[in-house]
Amino acid sequence: MDTIKTLLKYTLIGIASAIIVLYFTQGNFSDNNNRAVVFNEVSVDDAKELANQNQSRQGATVSYSSAVKIASPAVVNIYTAKIVSQQKPRLYNDPLFKHFFGEGGQSVPRKRLETSLGSGVIISEQGYVLTNNHVVDGADEIQVALKDGRNTEAAIVGTDPESDLAVLKINIDNVPSITLGQSNSIEIGDVVLAIGNPFGVGQTVTMGIISATDRDRLGLNTFEDFIQTDAAINPGNSGGALINAFGHLIGINTAIFSSSKGSQGIGFAIPINNAKKITEEIITHGHVVRGWIGIEIQNISVELAESFGLSDTNGVIVAGMLNNGPASKAGLRPGDIIKRINGVDVIDGKHAINLISRAKPGEAIKVEILRNGKAVTLSVIASQRPIIKKTS
Repeated sequence: MDTIKTLLKYTLIGIASAIIVLYFTQGNFSDNNNRAVVFNEVSVDDAKELANQNQSRQGATVSYSSAVKIASPAVVNIYTAKIVSQQKPRLYNDPLFKHFFGEGGQSVPRKRLETSLGSGVIISEQGYVLTNNHVVDGADEIQVALKDGRNTEAAIVGTDPESDLAVLKINIDNVPSITLGQSNSIEIGDVVLAIGNPFGVGQTVTMGIISATDRDRLGLNTFEDFIQTDAAINPGNSGGALINAFGHLIGINTAIFSSSKGSQGIGFAIPINNAKKITEEIITHGHVVRGWIGIEIQNISVELAESFGLSDTNGVIVAGMLNNGPASKAGLRPGDIIKRINGVDVIDGKHAINLISRAKPGEAIKVEILRNGKAVTLSVIASQRPIIKKTS
């Protein structure tokens, strides 16, 4: 009973907040509908209070149906189609084939329709849908199926292949939207539910716990900071919702570790706090704004550390740089060893890229290096990181 009362309380608060936001902003929707997204989200303080109540409850929770009922209407199935060109069969290049059949037909390109499926989450009543970039990458047509049976076409607002996120837009009435939780308030051991469309069988819910947080350097994306869960995530779940026991979105399911392409208890989700920032930038700018200084870097191996006389392998070596790029203009040279960026010790190449990307174009980045064994500090003015349009 306490669980239902708590859920009802925060659901009513969320609805009331959404009504207030709509009342004061409705005059701006017509002008800024494509440039401002309105989220219904739980505050940091409320998220902490819910977490404390969850831990202090006596007796085990035997059902999470209330959480599923709250969140599932906003989780959608995504179906994509794209036309791909097929390579000309080798037979066409065979001299004997050409002798009997000539060159006819070789100039006609062969094309086929390729389809795929995934999941997504409606994060705003304005019709914005958050999913993975790899779900919609290269798609010529995108169809979104809602739980209530409605189907509609979706348009891509923008994508960020380096974090594997994409924002879509659907234009229908009475759009259900999910409440955003606070992924910064989650703890290892918290119960989570994954909602998606595995193997295209339809909306499915699986349960697990948060196995780890802050997972990075997995080689999945350029920018990584994953929630790890043992909730079953299978092909088709990509882009779906990872929710907490109160039905609030805390992550976007993205990838699994598996040798058989099936769930083996190691799944990864992008924290919603990170995804929200990326979503806002995609909607506002059409892309994510990240810093870049135009260098090619190399990790420091044990052998390289010994040859440079270093006590550890922390940091990166500048292997090359763009002529007249930000780093070159600031005086950075190939062979320099970057040890600190904006006062933070650099661990490796991935870490360095993340630190640099946090700067906005035009901001000064403090770069501390070793050059011929001597410490040197440089100020590098960041530029906009080149935008990757597609991963394939």
